[in-house]
Amino acid sequence: MRFSHRLASLFIGTMASLPATAALWTVGANIGNVPWEFQDAKGQFVGFEIDLVTEVARRTGHTVKIENIPFNGLFAAVASGRVQIAISSVTITPKRLETLAFAQPYYDSDQSLSVLKASPIATLADLAGKTVGVDTASTGDIWASANTATYKIARISRYEGLAPAMLDLAAGRIDGYISDVPAVAYYIKDKPQVRVAARIPTGERYSFLFAKGFAGIAQVNDALTAMKQDGTTAKVHAKWFGTPPPADSSTVKVLDRPK
Repeated sequence: MRFSHRLASLFIGTMASLPATAALWTVGANIGNVPWEFQDAKGQFVGFEIDLVTEVARRTGHTVKIENIPFNGLFAAVASGRVQIAISSVTITPKRLETLAFAQPYYDSDQSLSVLKASPIATLADLAGKTVGVDTASTGDIWASANTATYKIARISRYEGLAPAMLDLAAGRIDGYISDVPAVAYYIKDKPQVRVAARIPTGERYSFLFAKGFAGIAQVNDALTAMKQDGTTAKVHAKWFGTPPPADSSTVKVLDRPK
């Protein structure tokens, strides 16, 4: 028994002296945000940002576990440490940078207004008296809230993702849906009953979201730099959007990390 106790003590002491590792990063994602992160026919999580974060993790000696979180919950999840990284076409904004941190951007975007093909809505001016759908706490939500009076929007309906908003659009419960251009374009490419009525220039850029104190920010940013330089980000863009990214876009250009 004495010998066993000595072995146990030696084992515990050895384990205590081993350095702590951070091989696993938990990544929060609003699954269903096509083509950024969604489930394929086999139930696997796939998408543009899934590919990016998986490759960043591989290059930094980490693995990732994807946790499905509604978009509006991603910010608290990162701030609390529940997840180390959040993805879901998260736009870099000055307000978000007050309390959280981002890597350098990797995608440029605007907002869009999508409607049913038979809708009389042709421009943003036609939103007077109409109900629009947005994703809760998204930049589409921010834009619609700020421009309600300008365009005389009657009501804003908030959703946790594109799919339920599009279902309500099809059912006539909302008149239009304001969301990211690339997500909507990807979603409606095989849905001729829906069209984009207007592009809303917002000059957005997406990136990985972190808590300010996350120790891996520099690693992630450096990996993104290398991926832009060796053409990996361009290849991922071509895979999901069918075209190479513009040469002057943040998918290609190495940029400073926003502060």
